[in-house]
Amino acid sequence: MLAAHLADLSRSRLKALILDGKVAVGAAPIRDPAYHVAKGDTITIDLPEAVAPEPKGEAIPLNIVYEDDDIIVIDKPAGLVVHPAAGHASGTLVNALIAHCGASLSGIGGVKRPGIVHRLDKDTSGLMVIAKNDRAHQSLTAQFADHGRTGSMERGYLALVWGQLGRPHGTIDAPIDRHPHAREKMAVRDGGREAITHYEVREIFSGHDSKAVASLVACRLETGRTHQIRVHLAHLGHPLMGDSVYGPHFKTKSSQLGPQSQAALKALNRQALHAYLLVMEHPKTREILRWEAPLPEDLLLLKDTLKAAL
Repeated sequence: MLAAHLADLSRSRLKALILDGKVAVGAAPIRDPAYHVAKGDTITIDLPEAVAPEPKGEAIPLNIVYEDDDIIVIDKPAGLVVHPAAGHASGTLVNALIAHCGASLSGIGGVKRPGIVHRLDKDTSGLMVIAKNDRAHQSLTAQFADHGRTGSMERGYLALVWGQLGRPHGTIDAPIDRHPHAREKMAVRDGGREAITHYEVREIFSGHDSKAVASLVACRLETGRTHQIRVHLAHLGHPLMGDSVYGPHFKTKSSQLGPQSQAALKALNRQALHAYLLVMEHPKTREILRWEAPLPEDLLLLKDTLKAAL
């Protein structure tokens, strides 16, 4: 309906504005592009100022794990958005990379920009690899599409989840698609895209009643769907600690934690997920490279307080 009345805005632009909470019916923002307006509704749009079509470099500190002429590997902090989008036109990883790489950044796709071949959610920390030229971009794209099924690619994550999984290790093979009612969420759905997560329980933590209240779980991706680990573990009934999207009904479980763990969880203010392992073939030398990134301070504090309560 909006598209019919706002010819200057594309449907994709309107959808992005809705998902970013920039469209309101009355005083209430809507986030569902399929929302049906009623006769007499007043619709307001907060249209941000136009920005340059190409992102600009910004002096944002980067934790660089490895860099050469072809690739750069960084340990992304929680809170850093990967790519400019509606609501995040600046202050992103892409802006930081353009500033850092300078003249060494080649024209991927015909423009000077870093080759983002995979993403981490804004509030997920950990390892990311970025291509610095077309050759590297093509190689990394192929490796991520293969997901290590025939090659050396491996991506490992550490997650702190609520409760104790039924088995010490296993595979979650459950298709993922958009949530039928909340479009900003994903869900396990019949007919969705194939999604496979392998997991191994590393540690189990008890609450003040001596019952298992949380676990440290290592996950390895065989596919790369949006929010895959978060959706899969929530599907098993063990959402990530701090995940306000897929585990909000688990907030009451914090009462089972000791006071130090409760404080650490409250301070976390994000899902407890960290991309700790990345294994890949170098796009030029074909050498198999491996990097590991330790848990950041916020997750380490939560883990240590959970362990101290045992």
